[in-house]
Amino acid sequence: MTRPLTALIAGASGLVGGECLQLLLASDRYARVRILTRRDLGAVARHPRAQQVVADFASLAGIADELAADHVYCALGTTIRKAGSQQHFREVDGEYPRRLAELTLARGARHFSLVSALGASPTSPFFYSRVKGELEEALRGMHWPGLCLVRPSIIAGARAESRPFERLAGYALQCAPRTWRPVQARDIAAAMVNTALRAPRGLTVIESRDIPAAGQGK
Repeated sequence: MTRPLTALIAGASGLVGGECLQLLLASDRYARVRILTRRDLGAVARHPRAQQVVADFASLAGIADELAADHVYCALGTTIRKAGSQQHFREVDGEYPRRLAELTLARGARHFSLVSALGASPTSPFFYSRVKGELEEALRGMHWPGLCLVRPSIIAGARAESRPFERLAGYALQCAPRTWRPVQARDIAAAMVNTALRAPRGLTVIESRDIPAAGQGK
């Protein structure tokens, strides 16, 4: 019999994170789904297998024992415009996920899934891509038993917040080469969950063009 698992998800209030949460709660492989969030998510967090952990992401060490899980899903992310500064963007998209990874790995987590970005590289001339690349590099250095880095292009889906520039870019890229085309948020979430449940050892990188197939378990 397969042992029931515990999942921890950060970023469940966002587009990809929300899709990922629904898939986790629908899966019979997870006996418990811990939702790490800055605010009460309401009805979705009342699911019988959900456990909401409301916390300040800048102070995760103080609640580290509540973060124990087998699989960790990180969909934290913002925009530089919303963050208000490059420093705050680096904190949300770089420092918070790194701290989460360190704390959960120390408490026995075996797999970490990250929503990264197309073109992520610590040597990128673009600040956004450089922060994503620096985070990927830090995660690799932790030697996770299983690590999945998903690198989508423009993320498509119905957002609660307005992102007009992303929407326009998504329209413009509909007919672009597959590498650059928008990717549905649910496909990204499915690729993350499918990969974690396959439990591959070591590093798995899923580039944007391969996300739909990974979401279908191919």
